[in-house]
Amino acid sequence: MPLNLHATFTVDAAVELAVIERSGFVESRHIGSAVVMAADGTVVTELGDITTPILARSTLKPLQALASMQSGVPLRGAQVAIACGSHVASLDHMDVVEGMLKAAGVTEEQLQCPPDWPQDETARNWLVRSGRGKSKLAFNCSGKHAAFLWACTENGWDTRSYLEPNHPLQQRIRSVIEEYCGEGIAHLGIDGCGAPVAAVSLTGLARAYSKLAKAPGDKNSNARAATVATSMLDYPWAVQGRGESNTIVMDELGILAKVGAEGVLVMATRQGASVAVKVLDGNVRATTLVGLTMLAAAGAVEVPEVSSVLEKVVDSVLGGGRPVGKIRLGRAVSALLDQTLAK
Repeated sequence: MPLNLHATFTVDAAVELAVIERSGFVESRHIGSAVVMAADGTVVTELGDITTPILARSTLKPLQALASMQSGVPLRGAQVAIACGSHVASLDHMDVVEGMLKAAGVTEEQLQCPPDWPQDETARNWLVRSGRGKSKLAFNCSGKHAAFLWACTENGWDTRSYLEPNHPLQQRIRSVIEEYCGEGIAHLGIDGCGAPVAAVSLTGLARAYSKLAKAPGDKNSNARAATVATSMLDYPWAVQGRGESNTIVMDELGILAKVGAEGVLVMATRQGASVAVKVLDGNVRATTLVGLTMLAAAGAVEVPEVSSVLEKVVDSVLGGGRPVGKIRLGRAVSALLDQTLAK
């Protein structure tokens, strides 16, 4: 029986990507699917179902930012990166977003993302001490929304309905997603920030990031796509936050990295090798381990470099405040690495 287009792939179509080991006992298992794509668009590695659509969540932000720029928004530097990002709302993050709003001639109140507390402790304490309370600037998608509003003011579009699927900006975003993913959108939902979110396949996501990552070195590529890729790597702190996994991967490996809610991660090297991961239980804690390992197994990045970064981004399993276990690769992924190391 074919899978309904309004549901992602099933447990039966997934593989074990990672396990959580505590005190020598496998406590939890993360199952899902993943794909590695070569720079020429061919599939190198396929684990589980990589063709059934998933809601791509925040991994779509670079494409949404690209659509805003194609709509005339003059984003530069950290503004581009934060429009692509899911930031922790540090004071620096909120300053960048506030500057975007000022340049667009709009106010924080016009943002249609919900108000939130910063994930960043310093910024959260400042909002508490100042009596300001939750802020829309602190929502992790505020950079994307600021770019959306700026696109509206640049084109004379209605700023109150910018999240509606029939809004000119959202129509352009859908076109960009389909162009870069190389496939049609299977379903359109509402993301956590209130914006439309598209369902596409892992293969489509990997294809889109491959195109973005190669853009700076391809004279025939879209110049704004090149700006997106370059800015994410030049300002990785603005994409997530200092000390956060995506930022560390981009800063130390020069690999585009973007996490999405519900267990989604996409990464791509400058040469265009890419990986897309979806963990079915929605937990992101194993995604970077799985994604980087699969890129290393495919020869897209050196194993020692990956190992050094993973030591910094993969959390320990704690008991009484000390390490008592670890997140480790599932058999399907570890076998790929073993084959590479044996060569």
